[in-house]
Amino acid sequence: MSTRPYNVLFLCTGNSARSVMAEALLNVLGKGRFRAFSAGSFPSGQVQPIAAELAQAFGYAEPLRSKSWDEFARADSPAIDIVITVCDNAAGELCPVWPGQPVTAHWGVPDPVAADGSGEDRRRAFQSAWMMLRRRIDLLLALPLDKLDRVALQQQLRAIGPQAAADES
Repeated sequence: MSTRPYNVLFLCTGNSARSVMAEALLNVLGKGRFRAFSAGSFPSGQVQPIAAELAQAFGYAEPLRSKSWDEFARADSPAIDIVITVCDNAAGELCPVWPGQPVTAHWGVPDPVAADGSGEDRRRAFQSAWMMLRRRIDLLLALPLDKLDRVALQQQLRAIGPQAAADES
């Protein structure tokens, strides 16, 4: 078993909604087994208010901020064990070289920021993205990480996106 928490980096282009919600969810649900971070390839510079509200209501007390993935590619950054993209744009982008060569996976979640309609429609889009991320993180938490080698862990993490998407349909 790892003597330190697993460090997980959630990536999205703007780092304003999905990735920050995933960061908050895993930090609360991981109960010290995980330390989650989020970043974006082209960060918006601000967290969407509904995303911050959902995180706070869930019990995440740390301030969320939109930041560049470059912060996690530096030599003095935390050693990242797992990198998970949560938007299709970030999944297709050329990522930095991460120190330590972390395991990678893609868990596509529709962008709630792009939702049209009333304030209530937008809130529902954020809640839907939150629940999709929650299901995927629950599956991550159920993995026997101490029993999986790197290849098996990558296969399991990559299977979570399609598996959870099938359950959501």
